Amino acid sequence: MPAFLPNGPDTSTSDDEAQTRLVLVVDDSRLQRKILTSLLARWGFNVIEAASGEEALELCHAEQPEIVISDWVMPGMSGIEFCNAFRKLTSDQYGYFILLTSKSEKNEIAEGLDSGADDFLTKPVDGNELRARITAGERILTMQRELTMKNSVISETLDELQRLYDSLDGDLLEAKKLQQSLIREKNRSFEGGDLSLFLRSSGHVGGDLVGFYPAAPGHLGLFAIDVSGHGISSALMTARLAGYLSGSAPDQNIALEKTADGTYRSRPPAEAIETLNELVLDEMETEHYFTLILADIDLANGHVVMGQAGHPHPVVLRADGSMEQDGTGGFPVGLMSGVTFSQFEVQLNPGDRLLILSDGVTECPAGDGEMLGEDGLEEMLAGLGDAEGTAFLESLVWKLSEFAGIDEFPDDVSGILFEYSGHTAPK
Repeated sequence: MPAFLPNGPDTSTSDDEAQTRLVLVVDDSRLQRKILTSLLARWGFNVIEAASGEEALELCHAEQPEIVISDWVMPGMSGIEFCNAFRKLTSDQYGYFILLTSKSEKNEIAEGLDSGADDFLTKPVDGNELRARITAGERILTMQRELTMKNSVISETLDELQRLYDSLDGDLLEAKKLQQSLIREKNRSFEGGDLSLFLRSSGHVGGDLVGFYPAAPGHLGLFAIDVSGHGISSALMTARLAGYLSGSAPDQNIALEKTADGTYRSRPPAEAIETLNELVLDEMETEHYFTLILADIDLANGHVVMGQAGHPHPVVLRADGSMEQDGTGGFPVGLMSGVTFSQFEVQLNPGDRLLILSDGVTECPAGDGEMLGEDGLEEMLAGLGDAEGTAFLESLVWKLSEFAGIDEFPDDVSGILFEYSGHTAPK
Protein backbone atom coordinates (compact mmCIF):
# COMPACT_ATOMS: atom_id res chain seq x y z
CA MET A 1 0.00 0.00 0.00
CA PRO A 2 1.46 3.44 -0.88
CA ALA A 3 2.35 5.76 2.00
CA PHE A 4 1.05 8.86 0.26
CA LEU A 5 -1.92 9.79 -1.94
CA PRO A 6 -1.23 12.98 -4.01
CA ASN A 7 -4.77 14.37 -4.07
CA GLY A 8 -6.27 17.77 -3.30
CA PRO A 9 -5.06 21.20 -4.45
CA ASP A 10 -1.43 21.91 -5.30
CA THR A 11 0.35 23.06 -2.13
CA SER A 12 3.79 23.41 -3.63
CA THR A 13 3.77 27.22 -3.21
CA SER A 14 4.95 28.39 0.21
CA ASP A 15 2.53 30.50 2.25
CA ASP A 16 2.91 32.65 5.38
CA GLU A 17 2.68 29.60 7.63
CA ALA A 18 5.57 27.78 5.96
CA GLN A 19 8.70 28.07 8.08
CA THR A 20 12.19 26.65 7.83
CA ARG A 21 11.60 24.14 10.58
CA LEU A 22 13.68 21.00 10.68
CA VAL A 23 11.57 17.91 9.92
CA LEU A 24 12.80 14.33 10.31
CA VAL A 25 11.19 11.64 8.15
CA VAL A 26 11.75 8.06 9.35
CA ASP A 27 10.70 5.14 7.15
CA ASP A 28 12.39 1.94 6.02
CA SER A 29 10.94 2.47 2.52
CA ARG A 30 13.19 4.69 0.37
CA LEU A 31 10.29 5.47 -1.99
CA GLN A 32 7.97 6.55 0.79
CA ARG A 33 10.73 8.71 2.32
CA LYS A 34 11.32 10.30 -1.10
CA ILE A 35 7.64 11.16 -1.53
CA LEU A 36 7.34 12.72 1.92
CA THR A 37 10.66 14.63 1.87
CA SER A 38 9.93 16.09 -1.59
CA LEU A 39 6.53 17.32 -0.49
CA LEU A 40 7.86 18.79 2.77
CA ALA A 41 10.68 20.55 0.93
CA ARG A 42 8.16 22.18 -1.42
CA TRP A 43 6.27 23.42 1.64
CA GLY A 44 9.40 25.21 2.81
CA PHE A 45 10.74 22.84 5.46
CA ASN A 46 14.31 21.67 6.01
CA VAL A 47 14.13 17.89 5.82
CA ILE A 48 16.42 15.13 6.98
CA GLU A 49 15.63 11.42 6.67
CA ALA A 50 16.49 8.12 8.26
CA ALA A 51 15.85 4.53 7.19
CA SER A 52 15.50 3.15 10.71
CA GLY A 53 14.77 4.14 14.26
CA GLU A 54 18.38 3.57 15.25
CA GLU A 55 19.66 5.88 12.50
CA ALA A 56 17.03 8.49 13.38
CA LEU A 57 18.09 8.45 17.01
CA GLU A 58 21.71 9.15 16.03
CA LEU A 59 20.56 12.12 13.94
CA CYS A 60 18.54 13.44 16.89
CA HIS A 61 21.60 13.33 19.11
CA ALA A 62 23.36 15.65 16.65
CA GLU A 63 20.43 18.00 16.04
CA GLN A 64 16.96 17.53 17.42
CA PRO A 65 14.21 18.15 14.86
CA GLU A 66 11.13 20.19 15.59
CA ILE A 67 8.79 17.80 13.75
CA VAL A 68 9.16 14.04 13.35
CA ILE A 69 7.13 11.94 10.90
CA SER A 70 7.82 8.29 11.58
CA ASP A 71 6.42 5.01 10.32
CA TRP A 72 5.07 2.78 13.07
CA VAL A 73 6.15 -0.61 11.74
CA MET A 74 9.86 -0.83 10.87
CA PRO A 75 12.52 -3.55 11.19
CA GLY A 76 14.58 -3.30 14.38
CA MET A 77 13.45 -0.31 16.42
CA SER A 78 9.77 0.34 15.81
CA GLY A 79 8.23 3.79 15.54
CA ILE A 80 6.80 3.37 19.06
CA GLU A 81 10.22 2.49 20.49
CA PHE A 82 11.87 5.35 18.62
CA CYS A 83 9.24 7.79 19.91
CA ASN A 84 9.84 6.62 23.45
CA ALA A 85 13.61 7.09 23.06
CA PHE A 86 13.09 10.47 21.35
CA ARG A 87 11.13 11.76 24.34
CA LYS A 88 13.96 10.82 26.69
CA LEU A 89 16.41 13.10 24.90
CA THR A 90 17.23 16.10 27.11
CA SER A 91 16.37 19.31 25.31
CA ASP A 92 14.63 22.58 26.01
CA GLN A 93 13.05 22.30 22.55
CA TYR A 94 9.87 20.28 22.16
CA GLY A 95 9.52 17.98 19.13
CA TYR A 96 6.12 17.32 17.56
CA PHE A 97 5.84 13.60 16.75
CA ILE A 98 3.49 12.19 14.10
CA LEU A 99 3.16 8.42 13.67
CA LEU A 100 2.22 6.95 10.30
CA THR A 101 0.20 3.79 10.75
CA SER A 102 -2.34 1.46 9.27
CA LYS A 103 -3.48 0.60 12.81
CA SER A 104 -6.88 1.81 13.92
CA GLU A 105 -7.62 -0.11 17.11
CA LYS A 106 -8.20 2.16 20.12
CA ASN A 107 -5.82 0.24 22.36
CA GLU A 108 -3.05 0.56 19.76
CA ILE A 109 -3.68 4.29 19.41
CA ALA A 110 -3.54 4.57 23.22
CA GLU A 111 -0.20 2.75 23.16
CA GLY A 112 1.14 5.34 20.74
CA LEU A 113 -0.05 8.22 22.91
CA ASP A 114 1.54 6.63 25.97
CA SER A 115 4.85 6.45 24.14
CA GLY A 116 4.76 10.20 23.54
CA ALA A 117 3.26 10.59 20.06
CA ASP A 118 1.32 13.80 19.46
CA ASP A 119 -0.69 12.81 16.41
CA PHE A 120 -1.42 9.96 13.99
CA LEU A 121 -1.93 9.67 10.25
CA THR A 122 -3.38 6.59 8.66
CA LYS A 123 -1.78 5.18 5.53
CA PRO A 124 -2.18 6.00 2.73
CA VAL A 125 -1.45 9.59 3.77
CA ASP A 126 -3.66 12.30 2.33
CA GLY A 127 -1.63 15.42 1.36
CA ASN A 128 -4.18 17.87 2.67
CA GLU A 129 -4.50 16.01 5.93
CA LEU A 130 -0.74 15.84 6.37
CA ARG A 131 -0.42 19.59 5.80
CA ALA A 132 -3.24 20.26 8.25
CA ARG A 133 -1.65 18.05 10.91
CA ILE A 134 1.73 19.74 10.45
CA THR A 135 0.09 23.17 10.67
CA ALA A 136 -1.55 22.13 13.93
CA GLY A 137 1.84 20.93 15.17
CA GLU A 138 3.43 24.24 14.20
CA ARG A 139 0.87 26.11 16.30
CA ILE A 140 1.80 23.97 19.28
CA LEU A 141 5.50 24.49 18.62
CA THR A 142 4.97 28.26 18.35
CA MET A 143 3.10 28.32 21.63
CA GLN A 144 5.80 26.16 23.21
CA ARG A 145 8.53 28.50 21.94
CA GLU A 146 6.65 31.53 23.26
CA LEU A 147 6.13 29.77 26.58
CA THR A 148 9.85 28.94 26.75
CA MET A 149 10.72 32.57 26.08
CA LYS A 150 8.29 33.76 28.73
CA ASN A 151 9.63 31.19 31.18
CA SER A 152 13.13 32.43 30.42
CA VAL A 153 12.05 36.00 31.16
CA ILE A 154 10.35 34.84 34.35
CA SER A 155 13.45 32.88 35.36
CA GLU A 156 15.69 35.89 34.74
CA THR A 157 13.28 38.09 36.69
CA LEU A 158 13.20 35.63 39.59
CA ASP A 159 17.00 35.48 39.56
CA GLU A 160 17.14 39.27 39.72
CA LEU A 161 14.56 39.33 42.50
CA GLN A 162 16.61 36.74 44.36
CA ARG A 163 19.71 38.90 44.00
CA LEU A 164 17.76 41.90 45.27
CA TYR A 165 16.33 39.83 48.12
CA ASP A 166 19.79 38.57 49.09
CA SER A 167 21.07 42.14 49.06
CA LEU A 168 18.11 43.37 51.10
CA ASP A 169 18.43 40.44 53.48
CA GLY A 170 22.07 41.33 54.04
CA ASP A 171 21.12 44.95 54.71
CA LEU A 172 18.42 43.85 57.14
CA LEU A 173 20.88 41.64 59.01
CA GLU A 174 23.16 44.66 59.39
CA ALA A 175 20.16 46.74 60.47
CA LYS A 176 19.34 44.10 63.08
CA LYS A 177 22.86 44.34 64.46
CA LEU A 178 22.56 48.13 64.59
CA GLN A 179 19.21 47.96 66.35
CA GLN A 180 20.52 45.49 68.88
CA SER A 181 23.47 47.83 69.47
CA LEU A 182 20.98 50.43 70.72
CA ILE A 183 20.81 48.25 73.83
CA ARG A 184 24.33 48.94 74.98
CA GLU A 185 24.15 46.52 77.89
CA LYS A 186 21.63 43.76 78.47
CA ASN A 187 22.72 43.28 82.07
CA ARG A 188 23.89 45.86 84.55
CA SER A 189 24.35 45.80 88.30
CA PHE A 190 23.74 48.96 90.31
CA GLU A 191 24.11 49.80 93.92
CA GLY A 192 20.65 48.71 94.98
CA GLY A 193 19.64 46.30 92.25
CA ASP A 194 20.28 44.40 89.04
CA LEU A 195 18.89 45.27 85.63
CA SER A 196 18.23 42.86 82.70
CA LEU A 197 16.88 43.72 79.26
CA PHE A 198 15.69 41.64 76.31
CA LEU A 199 14.51 42.41 72.80
CA ARG A 200 13.28 39.96 70.18
CA SER A 201 11.91 41.26 66.89
CA SER A 202 9.29 39.31 64.93
CA GLY A 203 11.37 39.93 61.79
CA HIS A 204 14.90 41.12 61.13
CA VAL A 205 14.09 44.46 62.74
CA GLY A 206 11.13 45.69 64.73
CA GLY A 207 9.52 48.54 66.58
CA ASP A 208 10.33 47.63 70.19
CA LEU A 209 13.10 49.22 72.21
CA VAL A 210 14.10 49.08 75.86
CA GLY A 211 16.86 50.92 77.65
CA PHE A 212 18.09 52.80 80.66
CA TYR A 213 19.98 55.99 81.52
CA PRO A 214 21.51 57.46 84.66
CA ALA A 215 19.23 60.04 86.27
CA ALA A 216 20.07 61.99 89.41
CA PRO A 217 22.76 60.53 91.69
CA GLY A 218 21.32 57.31 93.09
CA HIS A 219 18.51 57.25 90.50
CA LEU A 220 18.01 55.05 87.46
CA GLY A 221 15.83 55.90 84.48
CA LEU A 222 14.12 53.17 82.42
CA PHE A 223 12.16 53.31 79.18
CA ALA A 224 10.19 50.76 77.17
CA ILE A 225 8.91 51.69 73.70
CA ASP A 226 6.66 49.83 71.27
CA VAL A 227 6.21 51.55 67.89
CA SER A 228 3.16 50.62 65.84
CA GLY A 229 3.73 48.27 62.92
CA HIS A 230 6.78 46.21 62.12
CA GLY A 231 9.80 46.30 59.89
CA ILE A 232 12.16 48.96 58.69
CA SER A 233 10.05 52.10 59.19
CA SER A 234 9.22 51.11 62.77
CA ALA A 235 12.87 50.32 63.45
CA LEU A 236 13.97 53.69 62.08
CA MET A 237 11.56 55.39 64.43
CA THR A 238 12.89 53.49 67.45
CA ALA A 239 16.40 54.61 66.49
CA ARG A 240 15.20 58.21 66.39
CA LEU A 241 13.46 57.87 69.75
CA ALA A 242 16.57 56.31 71.29
CA GLY A 243 18.31 59.63 70.67
CA TYR A 244 15.68 61.46 72.71
CA LEU A 245 16.28 59.12 75.66
CA SER A 246 20.05 58.89 75.40
CA GLY A 247 22.07 57.84 78.40
CA SER A 248 25.30 59.14 76.91
CA ALA A 249 24.01 62.61 76.04
CA PRO A 250 21.96 63.83 79.02
CA ASP A 251 21.53 67.28 77.50
CA GLN A 252 19.53 65.67 74.67
CA ASN A 253 17.50 63.35 76.89
CA ILE A 254 14.02 64.84 77.21
CA ALA A 255 13.38 62.73 80.32
CA LEU A 256 16.08 64.67 82.17
CA GLU A 257 16.36 68.27 83.32
CA LYS A 258 19.43 70.22 84.30
CA THR A 259 19.75 71.42 87.88
CA ALA A 260 21.32 74.64 89.15
CA ASP A 261 24.58 72.87 89.99
CA GLY A 262 24.91 71.51 86.43
CA THR A 263 23.86 67.93 87.18
CA TYR A 264 20.83 66.19 85.74
CA ARG A 265 17.77 64.67 87.33
CA SER A 266 14.59 63.02 86.07
CA ARG A 267 11.75 65.22 84.96
CA PRO A 268 8.33 64.07 86.09
CA PRO A 269 7.66 61.16 83.68
CA ALA A 270 4.20 62.44 82.69
CA GLU A 271 5.66 65.82 81.78
CA ALA A 272 8.46 64.20 79.76
CA ILE A 273 5.93 62.08 77.82
CA GLU A 274 3.84 65.15 77.02
CA THR A 275 6.94 66.89 75.66
CA LEU A 276 7.82 63.84 73.58
CA ASN A 277 4.26 63.65 72.22
CA GLU A 278 4.38 67.22 70.91
CA LEU A 279 7.91 66.79 69.59
CA VAL A 280 6.93 63.68 67.59
CA LEU A 281 3.90 65.41 66.09
CA ASP A 282 5.89 68.54 65.22
CA GLU A 283 9.15 67.05 63.95
CA MET A 284 8.43 63.54 62.67
CA GLU A 285 6.48 63.17 59.47
CA THR A 286 5.20 59.69 60.17
CA GLU A 287 1.95 57.83 60.64
CA HIS A 288 3.51 55.70 63.35
CA TYR A 289 2.62 56.12 67.00
CA PHE A 290 4.02 54.27 69.98
CA THR A 291 3.34 53.16 73.51
CA LEU A 292 5.79 54.04 76.26
CA ILE A 293 6.67 53.59 79.91
CA LEU A 294 9.12 55.96 81.57
CA ALA A 295 10.31 55.11 85.05
CA ASP A 296 12.55 56.75 87.63
CA ILE A 297 13.85 54.43 90.34
CA ASP A 298 15.36 55.71 93.56
CA LEU A 299 17.96 53.04 94.18
CA ALA A 300 18.31 54.03 97.82
CA ASN A 301 14.75 53.41 98.93
CA GLY A 302 13.05 51.52 96.05
CA HIS A 303 10.63 54.32 95.27
CA VAL A 304 9.54 54.23 91.60
CA VAL A 305 7.70 56.94 89.66
CA MET A 306 6.29 55.85 86.31
CA GLY A 307 4.52 57.47 83.39
CA GLN A 308 2.46 55.18 81.18
CA ALA A 309 1.35 55.96 77.63
CA GLY A 310 -0.70 53.02 76.34
CA HIS A 311 1.96 50.45 77.27
CA PRO A 312 0.87 47.28 79.14
CA HIS A 313 0.77 47.59 82.92
CA PRO A 314 4.06 46.86 84.65
CA VAL A 315 4.18 43.79 86.87
CA VAL A 316 5.54 43.93 90.40
CA LEU A 317 6.65 40.53 91.64
CA ARG A 318 6.81 40.70 95.39
CA ALA A 319 9.33 38.76 97.42
CA ASP A 320 6.49 36.82 99.05
CA GLY A 321 5.35 35.47 95.63
CA SER A 322 2.39 37.81 95.13
CA MET A 323 2.01 39.87 91.95
CA GLU A 324 0.58 43.26 91.13
CA GLN A 325 -0.39 44.61 87.70
CA ASP A 326 -1.51 48.18 87.87
CA GLY A 327 -1.09 51.51 86.11
CA THR A 328 -2.87 54.47 84.56
CA GLY A 329 -3.02 53.05 81.02
CA GLY A 330 -2.91 56.31 79.14
CA PHE A 331 -2.99 57.37 75.50
CA PRO A 332 -0.26 56.32 73.00
CA VAL A 333 2.28 58.92 71.97
CA GLY A 334 2.10 60.55 68.55
CA LEU A 335 -1.62 60.31 67.86
CA MET A 336 -3.01 63.64 69.00
CA SER A 337 -1.68 66.99 70.15
CA GLY A 338 -2.56 68.43 73.55
CA VAL A 339 -2.97 65.09 75.28
CA THR A 340 -2.12 65.04 78.98
CA PHE A 341 -0.50 62.05 80.65
CA SER A 342 -0.55 60.92 84.26
CA GLN A 343 1.93 59.09 86.42
CA PHE A 344 1.83 56.72 89.37
CA GLU A 345 4.14 55.42 92.06
CA VAL A 346 5.27 51.98 93.15
CA GLN A 347 7.24 51.04 96.23
CA LEU A 348 9.79 48.25 95.87
CA ASN A 349 11.11 46.46 98.88
CA PRO A 350 14.29 44.34 98.99
CA GLY A 351 13.62 41.12 97.05
CA ASP A 352 10.87 42.69 94.91
CA ARG A 353 11.14 42.80 91.13
CA LEU A 354 9.73 45.20 88.55
CA LEU A 355 8.87 43.70 85.15
CA ILE A 356 7.92 45.82 82.13
CA LEU A 357 6.82 43.95 78.99
CA SER A 358 5.54 44.95 75.55
CA ASP A 359 2.12 43.87 74.32
CA GLY A 360 3.81 41.27 72.12
CA VAL A 361 3.77 39.16 75.31
CA THR A 362 0.27 39.69 76.67
CA GLU A 363 -1.28 39.71 73.16
CA CYS A 364 0.63 36.65 71.95
CA PRO A 365 -1.94 34.20 70.53
CA ALA A 366 -2.09 30.49 71.19
CA GLY A 367 -2.85 28.00 68.45
CA ASP A 368 -6.59 28.53 68.90
CA GLY A 369 -6.20 32.31 68.59
CA GLU A 370 -6.79 33.08 72.28
CA MET A 371 -4.34 35.67 73.61
CA LEU A 372 -2.23 35.15 76.72
CA GLY A 373 -3.66 38.16 78.57
CA GLU A 374 -2.75 39.47 82.00
CA ASP A 375 -4.12 36.44 83.85
CA GLY A 376 -2.20 34.07 81.59
CA LEU A 377 0.93 36.14 82.12
CA GLU A 378 0.62 35.86 85.92
CA GLU A 379 0.21 32.10 85.63
CA MET A 380 3.24 31.92 83.35
CA LEU A 381 5.36 34.04 85.70
CA ALA A 382 4.36 31.89 88.66
CA GLY A 383 5.83 28.88 86.86
CA LEU A 384 9.29 30.41 86.43
CA GLY A 385 10.39 29.36 89.91
CA ASP A 386 13.54 30.94 91.33
CA ALA A 387 15.01 32.05 87.99
CA GLU A 388 16.72 35.44 88.10
CA GLY A 389 18.04 38.03 85.67
CA THR A 390 18.69 36.86 82.14
CA ALA A 391 17.65 33.29 82.99
CA PHE A 392 14.26 34.61 84.13
CA LEU A 393 13.69 36.48 80.84
CA GLU A 394 14.91 33.58 78.71
CA SER A 395 12.60 31.20 80.57
CA LEU A 396 9.70 33.60 80.00
CA VAL A 397 10.39 33.68 76.24
CA TRP A 398 10.65 29.89 76.16
CA LYS A 399 7.30 29.50 77.93
CA LEU A 400 5.77 32.04 75.57
CA SER A 401 6.99 30.00 72.58
CA GLU A 402 5.49 26.90 74.16
CA PHE A 403 2.18 28.72 74.66
CA ALA A 404 2.11 30.00 71.07
CA GLY A 405 3.28 26.70 69.58
CA ILE A 406 5.77 28.54 67.33
CA ASP A 407 9.33 29.80 67.57
CA GLU A 408 8.71 33.09 65.76
CA PHE A 409 6.21 35.40 67.42
CA PRO A 410 3.74 37.45 65.34
CA ASP A 411 4.81 40.63 67.16
CA ASP A 412 8.00 42.00 68.65
CA VAL A 413 8.52 41.11 72.31
CA SER A 414 10.67 43.07 74.71
CA GLY A 415 11.06 43.54 78.41
CA ILE A 416 12.87 45.06 81.37
CA LEU A 417 13.48 43.26 84.65
CA PHE A 418 14.74 45.24 87.62
CA GLU A 419 15.50 43.24 90.77
CA TYR A 420 15.67 45.47 93.80
CA SER A 421 18.07 44.42 96.54
CA GLY A 422 18.10 47.59 98.65
CA HIS A 423 20.67 50.32 99.11
CA THR A 424 24.10 49.23 100.31
CA ALA A 425 26.28 51.93 101.70
CA PRO A 426 29.76 52.03 100.19
CA LYS A 427 32.55 50.72 102.42
